[in-house]
Amino acid sequence: MDSDRFPLGFFERSDESADATFYSWPRLVTHIDDDAIAAVGALYETLEIGGEVLDLMGSWVSHFRTPPAHLTVLGMSAEELHANSDATATIVHDLNADPLLPFDDASFDAVVCCVSVDYLTRPMEVFAEVTRVLRPGGPLVCTFSNRCFPTKAIRGWLFAGDEERCDIVCRYFHFTPGFGEPHRERRTPIHHPGDPLLAVWAYRT
Repeated sequence: MDSDRFPLGFFERSDESADATFYSWPRLVTHIDDDAIAAVGALYETLEIGGEVLDLMGSWVSHFRTPPAHLTVLGMSAEELHANSDATATIVHDLNADPLLPFDDASFDAVVCCVSVDYLTRPMEVFAEVTRVLRPGGPLVCTFSNRCFPTKAIRGWLFAGDEERCDIVCRYFHFTPGFGEPHRERRTPIHHPGDPLLAVWAYRT
C-alpha cells in the first residue's frame, strides 16, 4: 500500500469529504499563470507527446500547443470535460475512490497529468494502472506548481517545497514497477516572478 512507504498521515487531507461533492460544480479557470501554461505546452512539444494520449485528472483545457491525434481526458467534472475542445473522448472518473483506469491494456502512447498529482491519495496504485494502459516506451508526464486547493491536496505535499515535491513524485515512480528512471526539471527559471512549473516524467519499460 502507498501508506507503507510514507510517513503516517502523509496522504491525509483536511477535507476528507467525497471528492465528487467538491468537484460537483465546474471551475472553468486556469490554475497556473500564462508563463507556466506555456512551459507545460513547450515540454509536451519537446517530449514529442502525440498519438493516442490520456490526460489524467484533466479539465476544460489540456495545454497542448498542438493537440495529439486522439486525446482522452479523464476528470471529475462532466461540464469541464465537455468544454475541452482538444478532447476526442472524455470520461468522468474519481481516481481516489477507484484507482483502476477504465481502459484496455496498452491503450495509450503517452499519459499526462497537469497540476493534479498533489491530489492523489493512492498515487502508486494509479501509477501502476498507468503502466498497464501505457504502451512500452510511452511516458507519464507530471507537471505541477505551488498552487492547489489546499483542503484537497495531501498533507505531505502541503508541507513540501518545490524540490521536495519533485522528490515525492520521483518516489512514486521508483515504487512503481514498470517505469524507468524518472527525469525532473524546473521548466520556469529559478527566479521567475510568476508561478513555478516543475516536471517529473518517466517512461514505460
